[in-house]
Amino acid sequence: MDAQGRGRAGGIDPADQWVFDPKTGSYELRLDHAGEPGATADEPSATPSPARVGQQGAAPGARPRPGGKPGAKPGAKPGDGRPVPGQRSGAGGRRAGAKAATGRRRPKPKKSVKKKVLLWTGGTLAFVLVGGSVGAYLLYQHFNNNIDKVDVGINNDAVTKGPVNILVIGTDKRSGSGNTGYGDDGSVGHADTTLLFHVSEDRSNATALSIPRDMITDIPDCPTKQKGGTKNIPGSKGVRFNESLGQEDRDPGCTWRTVEKLTGLKVTHFMMADFNAVKKLSSAVGGVEVCLAKDIDDPKSHLKLSKGRHEIEGEDALAFVRTRHSVGFESDLDRIKLQQQFLSSMIRKMKSGDTLTNPKKLYDLGDAATNSLTVDTGIGSVSKLTSLAKELSKVNLKNITFVTVPVDDNPAEGKNHKTVVLNKAKAEPLFAMVRQDVSLTEVKEKEKKAQEEADAKQAALLQGPRAEPSHVRVKVFNGSGRIGAAQETVAWMQNSKGILRTGNGGNAAGGKKDKTVLQFAPNQADQARRLADDMGLPVDALQQSDAAAAPTAEMTLTLGEDFKGAGIPVSAPKEAPKDIQRVEADDENICAK
Repeated sequence: MDAQGRGRAGGIDPADQWVFDPKTGSYELRLDHAGEPGATADEPSATPSPARVGQQGAAPGARPRPGGKPGAKPGAKPGDGRPVPGQRSGAGGRRAGAKAATGRRRPKPKKSVKKKVLLWTGGTLAFVLVGGSVGAYLLYQHFNNNIDKVDVGINNDAVTKGPVNILVIGTDKRSGSGNTGYGDDGSVGHADTTLLFHVSEDRSNATALSIPRDMITDIPDCPTKQKGGTKNIPGSKGVRFNESLGQEDRDPGCTWRTVEKLTGLKVTHFMMADFNAVKKLSSAVGGVEVCLAKDIDDPKSHLKLSKGRHEIEGEDALAFVRTRHSVGFESDLDRIKLQQQFLSSMIRKMKSGDTLTNPKKLYDLGDAATNSLTVDTGIGSVSKLTSLAKELSKVNLKNITFVTVPVDDNPAEGKNHKTVVLNKAKAEPLFAMVRQDVSLTEVKEKEKKAQEEADAKQAALLQGPRAEPSHVRVKVFNGSGRIGAAQETVAWMQNSKGILRTGNGGNAAGGKKDKTVLQFAPNQADQARRLADDMGLPVDALQQSDAAAAPTAEMTLTLGEDFKGAGIPVSAPKEAPKDIQRVEADDENICAK
């Protein structure tokens, strides 16, 4: 099966080496052509042979056979310019041999048109499948070899049934090809730009949390895989978030654990990219449109663009996401706004028909992405990355929101602040919304109806009288994973809410629980309503049994991982806190100021 040209050693057409055997109903490879003149045929065929079809649309990876002449024209024999007969069907080879031996031509059995079509299409299909599979394999291997992996000690499946949380890290590493010349050469690379991309369980919406690099936070202990074994890197308290990577030989797994501790969200996978990723990806899609409300000339980032809309790629794209001295208050928070605008626009470009229907752009995009990314072992192959990409692509563009984690200027630094601190009053409700898949955008009608039904159910369950705090009896178990959470809750109930008949049940059976649950009997419903109000419990946290309880029986409250502290509502708010920085991915009218 050779698509490189007709005519081979001995005058044998390689396409004719595949002969249909009517006895078996399949094709067989016949390399022994003894007795066949080779240059003689029963008659020329008007139907193109598999070799000719392959010549016009040769699949990647097809190679010439030994003895073949490169550049031979399809349908012509070398030297004489005459057309070469097509593939002989049936037992034509044996008939030719019989004619040579006896001098007489045997009568040729007639074939129906339908059977001829099946023979030709069968041979062509076999050729395309084999050639195509070789090309696809080589392409797969090429992309596969591009990907760098880091074992962070957590190996999640590529796709999970529940919510997906992708940690995207942009490192300021200056070493390596294409990364020098930006100052601070030789930097180990810190977590310069970090987003946690959360996709809801039903894939109806997504929220990307931008985490400021200069936010003061605590970095937990971090086990890292190094040559010779695993090294446990001690944590740090009260340091910049960007030190979670690079500093003290910390790997992306340290940033992973820092983000989990900060947000209460379980990270599923990470993707890390350096300066080259922005340059290559922006060029691969043919440029990314950005908008400026004023002229910008920033000598530090080398960005020089006039007011208005521009399609940027390569070095200009990198300069755009790095600039901060010409916009807003020249802070990292203003740069985050530019990055959110850029990423939203690039997502729109990637999902556009102009990209998805262009084979070259798709190849360039795949090559750039796999060349630029370092990922965890759970998505460390093309097939796994593809599975994850298909899952994420289900989210409608209009339901993707970029939001900056709320922060305040660091009060410890006075007027000349260089760092920020978490604004817990705004951040905790925001994190709760993301943890409980509450969209920051208007989701489609189906999801809106489901939410309305849930609200109605909650309203019905919570309708009715509330018991006096002194009549509430409850035992608290700790399944949150936080040491002392049960005792903390008991003390809060007694001292702040007047719920005195409470007890500490210790650790929950079976260890950590995902969700906080309150179990009660029908005749305890008034007590449950009181406790639900005080703790801000969602309706799915209330579990009512069928049988009545004894008058002095206690309800059972089991704290889950969604419990963030006594006095902090467990249920997420229905609306995001006001005045937080956010960008909708489908908003094409954002212009940097």
